[in-house]
Parts: sequence; C-alpha cells; structure tokens
Amino acid sequence: MQRTPGGAGDGTATTDGALLSIGAVLAQLRDEFPEVTISKIRFLEAEGLVEPQRTPSGYRKFAARDVQRLAYVLRVQRDHYLPLRVIKEHLEGLDRGEQPVLPGRSGGEVDPRPPDDPEAALHAPQELRMGRAELLAATGADAAELDQWESYGLVEAGGDGGYDAETVVIGRLIADLGRYGLEPRHLRAVKAAAEREAGLVEQLVAPLRRHRNPQTRRHAEVTAEELAELSVRLHAAMVRSALRLRLR
Repeated sequence: MQRTPGGAGDGTATTDGALLSIGAVLAQLRDEFPEVTISKIRFLEAEGLVEPQRTPSGYRKFAARDVQRLAYVLRVQRDHYLPLRVIKEHLEGLDRGEQPVLPGRSGGEVDPRPPDDPEAALHAPQELRMGRAELLAATGADAAELDQWESYGLVEAGGDGGYDAETVVIGRLIADLGRYGLEPRHLRAVKAAAEREAGLVEQLVAPLRRHRNPQTRRHAEVTAEELAELSVRLHAAMVRSALRLRLR
C-alpha cells in the first residue's frame, strides 16, 4: 500500500529504514501528542488507518511511513476535529495522490459537490443543518414516511426545526430496511439499544468532559467518537454471530 507522505514532521519518524516497536513509536509520537497511548495506536490499526508489519511471533513493527501516517491521523483529529471515518477517506485520497480539503477549526469544509447532492450530506460537517424538504430529497422519503419516522422517535429535528447530516444516514438506512419489510415500528428496539449504548459512552467520557482543560474536553469528544465506532462494530459482529446460529 502506498503511504501518506509528509505526515509526521520533524522528530517523529526514522529516516534510516529501521523498523520500530510500538513502544518506540509511542515515544516518538508523544513529543507532539502527549495523550497518545499504545491502546490508541492499536485502535487506529484495527480501524485500518495504519498497517504495521508483523514479525513471525506477531509483534508489530512500524516503518517511518507508518509513523508519519499515525502522526497525520492524530494531527487531523486534534486540529480539525474530524471523525475517523472521514480521516480514513482523506488518507485514501492522499494514497491516490489527491489533496483532500481540511476544514478550519470553525468548520466550513469546502465540498466540491453541489449542495443538493445527497452524497454531500453524508460527508458534510455535523454542524450542517438542512430543512425538511432537503431531508426528503436526500433520503428519497415522502412527507408521510418522515412523519412516521418522527412519530417513532427514529429521527428528530433540532430546536431550530432543522436536521443534521447524520439524520440523512439514518433516514437512508431506514428506507433501505423498509424495502425488506422492516417498518419504523420494528426499529424502536434499535433506537432504544442505541440510546443505551450512547448512555454508556457518556458515562465513560464524563470525567473528561468535566475537566477544566479545553484540550481534555476535546479529547472526550474524540474518545466518544472512537467508542461509538467500536460499539457499532461490536453490534454488527454480534448480529452476524446470532444470525449464523439461528440460520444453521
């Protein structure tokens, strides 16, 4: 795999071709990212953002380009507040020789797609708000269907009456499931499970969110995003496992 160039900056990657242990990588990254941990590096590997080599006994060995890639991920998380799924898309673009546009600290990422393109909503900053008509166009639903989704609490408008970009994803998935005969009333259990998982994540990051240091509070948001992604993967794996047992 081609690797992201120029990520780490001074002092975070070897230049002599030597392979580093995960502990050595941690020591280098902590100069710029003091809160990084071995668990964090392993998590980024599990998410497919870095692919270190493995020794015959299974130990990770990181090349300079791996350290650069890790530093890029950590820096974009810290400076631009992007979730990992978006960072992964940026890395894939960089691997293809493209130059993704990064948002500023206040948001405002430039997207080359027209604003009425439904795909743009899936990658838009979460601060984006859209009206009812825009949501219907993006999900392909009609007004009656949206009313039903809202009546079962599957989607909801914000205090300003608008919807965020994540609602487009939820709406499309509800519509896709509907084509298999799953109605909104069947999805109330999914919503309830999501609320319970969100509550668990909230408890885990609550001490960080109460911290006086703004960087620590920001770390709580990043941690919550990572926990959410792990929770989704666990849920999907458990559903597949349960289905295999039932369909034998």
